[in-house]
Amino acid sequence: MNFDHADAVNQAIRLLSLRHRARAAALLAPLGLHPGQETLLLELARTGPMIQAQLSEALGCEPPSVTLMARKLEASGYIRRKPAQSDKRASIVELTDSGKALVDQVKRLWCALAEETVTGLSAQTAEELPRLLKTLTGNVDTRPPPPTRPPARSTREIKTGRAR
Repeated sequence: MNFDHADAVNQAIRLLSLRHRARAAALLAPLGLHPGQETLLLELARTGPMIQAQLSEALGCEPPSVTLMARKLEASGYIRRKPAQSDKRASIVELTDSGKALVDQVKRLWCALAEETVTGLSAQTAEELPRLLKTLTGNVDTRPPPPTRPPARSTREIKTGRAR
């Protein structure tokens, strides 16, 4: 790919990202939400209660970002967090009734934003767009795969650095 084409592709993606986020922010503001919070609410509506660390992974966000969003949404009464039974250090996050009602509004807003975004595209292109964007995202996704646990090492291996 030559530079001019590469520049056009990169600029188009950058501008779409910036403008889509700004438009989402403008639509979310009357609901008292900031960009990112709606995706947390929608994920909980889609999956039900989740451990906060799993929610972070599902959203593709760093855990501290999800913690901050969860605190703000909890303070607004849209979600509740409670300790997980299996691990008291982990929090389970779930929608409240107010959160469920807000999700219905967010879904309508999300549909309107998507319609606005694909205006001018053919129905076929609009239908293919999620697949194309998912491919592009995969091409630049820098998140490492989930860690796999190495086999347990014996005390001897830890002390000597050698296997038996």
